[in-house]
Amino acid sequence: MADIPKELLSPFKPEEWEKALYKKWEESGFFNPDNLPPTHNKPFSIVMPPPNANGHLHAGHALFITLEDIMTRYRRMRGFKALWIPGADHAGFETQIVYEKQLEKEGRSRFKMDPKDLYKEIMAFTLENKKNMEDEVRAMGASCDWSREKFTLDPEIVKKVQQTFKKMHDDGLVYRGPRIVNWCSKHATSLSDVETETKERKDNFYYLKYGPFTIATARPETKFGDKYVVMHPDDTRYSAYTHGQKIDLEWINGPITATVIKDDSVDMEFGTGVMTITPWHDAVDFAIAERHKLEKEQIIDMRGKLLGIAGEFKGMKIAEAREKIVEKLKSKGLVEKIDENYLHNVPVCYKCETPIEPQILPQWFVKMQPLAEKAIEAVESGKITFHPEQYKKIFLYWMKHTHDWNISRQIVWGIPIPAKICDSCGFGTPDLDDSLSKCAKCNSGLRADTDTFDTWFSSGQWPLLVLDFQEGGDFKTFYPTDIMETGSDLIFKWIPRMVIFGLYLAGEVPFKTVYLHGLVNDAKGKKMSKSKGNVINPKDLTDKFGTDALRMGLVVGNTPGTDLSLSEDKIKGYKHFGNKLWNIARFIIQYTDDASPHAQPTTEEPLPLVKEWRQIAADITKDIENFRFYLAAEKLYHYLWRRFADEILEESKKIFSESDTRLSADRKEELKIILMESLATLHPFMPFVTEAIWSLLPNMWKEGRGDMLIIADWPIKQE
Repeated sequence: MADIPKELLSPFKPEEWEKALYKKWEESGFFNPDNLPPTHNKPFSIVMPPPNANGHLHAGHALFITLEDIMTRYRRMRGFKALWIPGADHAGFETQIVYEKQLEKEGRSRFKMDPKDLYKEIMAFTLENKKNMEDEVRAMGASCDWSREKFTLDPEIVKKVQQTFKKMHDDGLVYRGPRIVNWCSKHATSLSDVETETKERKDNFYYLKYGPFTIATARPETKFGDKYVVMHPDDTRYSAYTHGQKIDLEWINGPITATVIKDDSVDMEFGTGVMTITPWHDAVDFAIAERHKLEKEQIIDMRGKLLGIAGEFKGMKIAEAREKIVEKLKSKGLVEKIDENYLHNVPVCYKCETPIEPQILPQWFVKMQPLAEKAIEAVESGKITFHPEQYKKIFLYWMKHTHDWNISRQIVWGIPIPAKICDSCGFGTPDLDDSLSKCAKCNSGLRADTDTFDTWFSSGQWPLLVLDFQEGGDFKTFYPTDIMETGSDLIFKWIPRMVIFGLYLAGEVPFKTVYLHGLVNDAKGKKMSKSKGNVINPKDLTDKFGTDALRMGLVVGNTPGTDLSLSEDKIKGYKHFGNKLWNIARFIIQYTDDASPHAQPTTEEPLPLVKEWRQIAADITKDIENFRFYLAAEKLYHYLWRRFADEILEESKKIFSESDTRLSADRKEELKIILMESLATLHPFMPFVTEAIWSLLPNMWKEGRGDMLIIADWPIKQE
């Protein structure tokens, strides 16, 4: 029997191996495709969804890093020139909110700070978190090319994003104008549709007398300026009223004159089939007012308080004023009835859950329809495939029902919109070099726009930006990328924007395949949240069980697009699996070191157990090729533990104790081949323990295969 490497005499200890192995990988240069052997000549590329540089990684980050690293390591071992580009996102609105919470704890407010000082503070905060986040990405074993890392606020990134804005404006795809937007009164900024959520709430539903009509509303506080009563032109209940007819009536603060408007957008089945409109604070009402060129009047200010039009209620917050307004309506006999069990969906800010208060603001908008049409055509023609496939329908639905995209944000943290604004006439124009001083329309003075871009405007260009679009180089070699792997919740946020920018700027889709994973939930299947106290920190788990165990726990049982329940017991089980591999390697080295120096070539008729293993390995390879990572990992686990360790090795002990030299020699060769090929096959899933074992194998075993498993050949040849 051979001498056993001293490291194998004790259990595998991840904490003693992982940092050293990652350093060895980095120093090898093999994360950079330019340093791979010349035989790695077919490009393969993935762009990492850049984590928000405002805190630690969470379980969702650990999942996407694991999946993308599996894809990258596998392709690298298959001889591809594999590039995985890391990055970090300044995450505009989200990061500013995180920092605002810190300011609140310190008794400060961003509204009382100089914008430049606030920006500097958030930058320092972000860069510190960015470094911590990058260390945590490394700790997960990510074999990404750090020499190509990008940050969404790198000067060259900012410049290119601003150039895109100018190009889109010149091409008639960006315009500025007063339109209704989603407004968060707590954070004092507009939000896009994908930055709002709906929450079901129970409110009172008020039936109010409006002259000869009965109108219904859950928001009486918006009704002060209602002077248009709208009905469907085909509603026979109101056929006596004509479009444009004037009606005098008593309202909240006294007599008013209302105008009848006939519009076919009215739902005749809802309420009484007649409604008043508040164009300044409702998107549907705004659209009606636009069609009929009606006046619009602001009722609620930007901090959620009633304006002077509300009379005695001026300055009140909505929650405070609502019941008082209803009491006044009652005193005037204008309340017909109240439904106290009205369930409806209320749009809220996705971060603070403050109810959205629509406001009319001059903002920069992207015309989505012409861009969406190209995206629809690309997907329907098969240029992009989706895993799971049903997300294709979701993508197409969002593209076919898209609205113009508000890209203006009233926050300091982000990429500045390079434009000048005329406050006299409202005209806005891009100004990349800060050279404009007079308005082209009215000759008044201009001021710099103080808004920043919606984060999705920059991250939507991410595949182009990280591959140096416009400069060639990586772009020519690696665009379009092969796979975009990200969370399923981004199917209507990030994925469409990347597609439209790729087609608009490069004339080609940014990726060939979209792979979407679900949420990582706690052991009981509940969504993780800080308020519930059930957030799982990946670092806590890797410190306790090792990175390989966490990676396997995240992959096994994780079908694409579905949510995953993660428990410590599951991860602990895969730590035991790592130790089992360690013990397998010790046994085989001990008993087979005198086997022939080269593993049996795959071209020869293999020995029986090798043939059995290679059939399984071929099946695993097909699973990986078809994005069934969960099946590949599970098959490896069951083969190595149940079949190889529990059956084949136990049988081998008996063979080695007998005197049949020929049988013993064949078995030694089989064990050695299976060990080496299974380590290679398992490497993308459990890179640390497999690389550690590989480093301890006799050198003559690895002759021609490479000293490092990270660039060893995949054991199954491509069909």
